[in-house]
Amino acid sequence: MKSSEFPHILAAILLLTLVAGFGFALKSDWGMVGASFGFSAIIIVVSVLTKKLAAYLLDADVEHELWKVTTYGLRAGDRFKKPIPAGIIFPIFFSLITLGALKFMGFLTYEARALKYRASKRFGFYSYTEMTDWHNGLIGAAGVLAVLVLAVISYFLPAANIEYLAKLSAYYAFWSLLPVSKLDGTQIFFGSKILWSVLASIASIFTLLAVITV
Repeated sequence: MKSSEFPHILAAILLLTLVAGFGFALKSDWGMVGASFGFSAIIIVVSVLTKKLAAYLLDADVEHELWKVTTYGLRAGDRFKKPIPAGIIFPIFFSLITLGALKFMGFLTYEARALKYRASKRFGFYSYTEMTDWHNGLIGAAGVLAVLVLAVISYFLPAANIEYLAKLSAYYAFWSLLPVSKLDGTQIFFGSKILWSVLASIASIFTLLAVITV
C-alpha cells in the first residue's frame, strides 16, 4: 500500500463512521458511535485489501483516493477549475439533510495499472501489458464481493451489535455499485455489464433485507 493512499483511506473510514454513526450521535448513543468507527474500519480495509489482492493476481497495482468530480457536462471544456471532493461533500450533505436516514457511501475510487514485470510475461492468458476494462472491472468486483461475504459472516456471528456490521456491509456494497463518475460501480459496469448486473442484484437483495430487518 502506498503512503499516499493512507490519508484517503483514513478519511474514508472517518466519513463512513460519520454516515453510520450520525443517527446514534443525535441520540447520544456514543457506544454505537464507537462501534460504527470499528465497523467502518473493517469494511474499508476489507474492500481495499481485497482489491489490492485481486490486482496482485492480475500482475497489477491499484491505488485508491477520495472520489473527485472534474467535469460537469459532456463537452471537452465542461470541467471545473478545481476538482470537487464529491466523496466528502455528498456523504456529509445527505447525512445532514436526512438526519442520518440516508447513508450515502460513495467515498473512494481506484486506479489500476499494470506492473512492469507484466510486460516480461509471454505466455498464458495475461501475456500482454495493458489493463483491459474486464480486468479493471474484476478488481472492483472483488472488493464488492468481499464486502458482501463480510455481511453474511457478520450476520451469523454471535456478538453484540454485530448485526449492524452486516447492515453497513450491505449498504456499502450497494453504493459501491453505483455507476456514476469514477466510482467502483462504473468501472465494474464497463468491465462487464453481466457481472455488474449480478452483483447489483445480490447487493440490492442484501440491502433490502438490511432495511427491513430490525
